[in-house]
Amino acid sequence: MVVAIVIALLVLGSIIFHLASPWWQTPLASNWGSIDTALNVTLWICAAAFVTLNLFMAWSIYRYRHRPGHTAHYEPENTRLEKRLTFWTGIGIAGMLAPGLVAWHEYVTVPANAAVVEATGQQWQWGFRFPGKDGVLGTTNVRHMSPENPFGLSPRDPHGRDDILIESPDLRLPIDRPVKMVLRSKDVLHDFYVPQFRAKMDLVPGIVTYFWVTPTKIGTYEILCAELCGTGHHMMRGTVTVVSGREFDSWLAEQPTYSQLLAQARTDETRLAQADPTGRVAKGVR
Repeated sequence: MVVAIVIALLVLGSIIFHLASPWWQTPLASNWGSIDTALNVTLWICAAAFVTLNLFMAWSIYRYRHRPGHTAHYEPENTRLEKRLTFWTGIGIAGMLAPGLVAWHEYVTVPANAAVVEATGQQWQWGFRFPGKDGVLGTTNVRHMSPENPFGLSPRDPHGRDDILIESPDLRLPIDRPVKMVLRSKDVLHDFYVPQFRAKMDLVPGIVTYFWVTPTKIGTYEILCAELCGTGHHMMRGTVTVVSGREFDSWLAEQPTYSQLLAQARTDETRLAQADPTGRVAKGVR
């Protein structure tokens, strides 16, 4: 009897905790309401199963408690009950899977008019790359990575010359424009996550992953790494600021291209050589 009451109180306490809890999802700032729908469907199906099973268990404990003069009836098998349980369990599982499969299909089916931006992760910082006027991102390879070429762009690929490079963790996106996020890791497993976008995807070394999103609310949102990536994992943060289309275009035009960075590097080398013809400073000789 006491156990039945305790179980019923646990069910009631769980419901009250859910309704009164401050741990709700952040306000949605993208087109991915379908992901919220999939999560809510899963929540309600699991909640119904939790409440039903626990209340049934509490009722069974009370109804079939030990009482003098009553003998339990042993029933080794009940085919009818097993079929019902199998059927309703299958309905519940299908109900949880279907919304998620629909959302996933939409999540990886990029609209033809989506712009492209690449997010590159490394321990423990973010970098971003936009295609230039040709609309095509240049090819990359880890062999080309260096302090002067942190994105690993191929010097021989003409498509990469006008690529726009953002070496800071601060990204800007235009409102109401679909954007394909291309994700690349330089070292270990990372995960690009913006809670308000309901959008996240792993960055896997050696593999290019992607998803797409349409920002729908102007504001500044935090970029998190949602995959443990080392001792500095907690510091791997950035910001994405959603702005008007005009403000975004103006900001993007101010960012340096790969060609400009190469030209700046050559200029710096020339100035250093002119200042030190012997090359002793460049070689670290004193």
